[in-house]
Amino acid sequence: MLVYTATKSKFLEDVLDRNIEDIVSEAVETYLGKKVGQSEYQSWQNSLPQVEHILRDEEIPTDMGVAIEYSIPRTQNRIDIVLTGRDAKAREAMLLIELKQWQKAEKTTKDGIVNTRFMHGQKDTLHPSYQAWSYATLLNSFNCVVYENEVQLRPCAFLHNYLDDGVLTDSFYDEYTKEAPLFFKDDKKALRQYVKSNIKSGDSDNLLDRIENSEIRPSKQLADQLSSMLKGNREFVLIDSQKEVFEEAKKLEKLARKGRKQVLLVQGGPGTGKTVVAINLLADFTQAGGVAQYVTRNSAPRLVYEAKLTGSMKRSKFSLMFQSSGVYHNVGENKFDALIVDEAHRLNYKSGMFGNLGENQIKEIMNAANFSIFFLDEDQRVTLKDVGSQQEIEYWADLLDADLTVLDLTSQFRCSGSDGYMAWLDNALGIRETANVFLSNDEYDFRVYDDPNDMRDDIIGLNQGDVTARIVAGYCWSWVTKNSTKKWKALSAEEQKETYDITFPEHGFEMRWNLEDQGQSWLIHPESINEVGCIHTCQGLEVDYVGVIIGGDFVVRNGNIKINPAAHPGTDKALQTWKRIVKEDPEAGLAKVEAVIKNTYRTLMSRGMKGCFIYSDDDETVSYFKKLMK
Repeated sequence: MLVYTATKSKFLEDVLDRNIEDIVSEAVETYLGKKVGQSEYQSWQNSLPQVEHILRDEEIPTDMGVAIEYSIPRTQNRIDIVLTGRDAKAREAMLLIELKQWQKAEKTTKDGIVNTRFMHGQKDTLHPSYQAWSYATLLNSFNCVVYENEVQLRPCAFLHNYLDDGVLTDSFYDEYTKEAPLFFKDDKKALRQYVKSNIKSGDSDNLLDRIENSEIRPSKQLADQLSSMLKGNREFVLIDSQKEVFEEAKKLEKLARKGRKQVLLVQGGPGTGKTVVAINLLADFTQAGGVAQYVTRNSAPRLVYEAKLTGSMKRSKFSLMFQSSGVYHNVGENKFDALIVDEAHRLNYKSGMFGNLGENQIKEIMNAANFSIFFLDEDQRVTLKDVGSQQEIEYWADLLDADLTVLDLTSQFRCSGSDGYMAWLDNALGIRETANVFLSNDEYDFRVYDDPNDMRDDIIGLNQGDVTARIVAGYCWSWVTKNSTKKWKALSAEEQKETYDITFPEHGFEMRWNLEDQGQSWLIHPESINEVGCIHTCQGLEVDYVGVIIGGDFVVRNGNIKINPAAHPGTDKALQTWKRIVKEDPEAGLAKVEAVIKNTYRTLMSRGMKGCFIYSDDDETVSYFKKLMK
């Protein structure tokens, strides 16, 4: 969406004579339907005159195109400044300028991420060069006018209040600063020269209008790259019901293209190949020229599968195709050919950090796509905010007049291919009664430990070569060692070295929660063998062997399971509102809370494809699980 477009000469006039910030503000509210906040208004007030100063040069063509706040079609992304014209070889050229009012930033250990201060405090955010480069990549990958006409995209970032202190230009960010150069407060002449060297003549062919009205389709290069990554990769070969679901989805996608909205609900337990099918569909739809995205609420599966798909290529290039479920609340109707939702049971009503955006993620995803696919396992709803269910999906499909198809995945890869183990686990955790009361080690390698050190030693010993093993736990211990908290920073280096999260003093056992620096991609980092993961860093993923520490929220008394949500620390967002829910409706509220805790352990105890080892410091709970083994 073009919010503001003009020639250079008209732009200069609007800055000097017409209060450019008012013009842009009015256009954003009119064309994008968004209310402009004071901080955004002030950013235009402060930054746009800086751009005017850069462009006030006789060697920069007066008929160069200027766009402000260009809203990239089918996304929520807006490019601050776009300049269009032709380069020295008469090729159509487009400069993308990301404007920042920052004065200081800090380096992080995360790829393409820096830390800086915003209105509400310090926050990790995209490096300006990465941001500008990613917008150029998005246009070059999906906008037909850009890639078919070989438009020369030149991204950069202009930090007009920032004196280069070596942080943003650190070699750690070289990959992105080479693609999108940085210009600081004292680089105005350099930025002016950058504009002049890339745009030699004006925009005589209305490039901005053509890009705005362009067909949105993935470039052949992008489709071929994604497709080639899957060919011959045994991890993504489809078998049995996976192939059946895959082919049915392809058929439904063709029906959706003819104008009839389609919804596919695929139910399957742990290890049935939901993600395998999802990734194959993403590749197939993209190869066929469709605009498709892989969607999850939890970022851990997105990060890990991006890493697996990219191989030797940069995973950031494919981040455009892997999205959070919270980005569709202001996307127009049928803007995507297909949205493929993995872990659909984790969807929420509202989006945003404060849960104040949108109405219902299921509705918004269906509305945004001609064809939406939901991979669902209701027994993996692990927070009180999780609303993904067959009933909810059926409700919105009916309300949006979409055809609904329901299929099941039954092929079992996790847990040694043992449906018996999953049935036994459901029975043992009190989720549902099954005929599988006892478990044989012939079916699956399940072990119960009296000493957590023995379990840890076995997990570390198995984590060799191609075998992966990790330790996870129920969320019953505070994250004392979280390095972003004031409490942790207040400790001396020696105190930090001796501080742990999960401790069993009687056994001399001490471990810490997952590495904060690795975020949701914790599971795939080699160092994570020495840390304990939680539900949020392992759901939707798997290892060969998993060690599970059961906390005080799940204990057994006289053969009966007792659920105790009070064992969770107040910082656990999964159960933060449990007291209010139980107070409002004691019976239904308690049932919901108990289901969340049981589902959490079901999910943790089904992450291991070859084996699951458990430890509890409660003797009666240990005895209970031992008695359920043959």
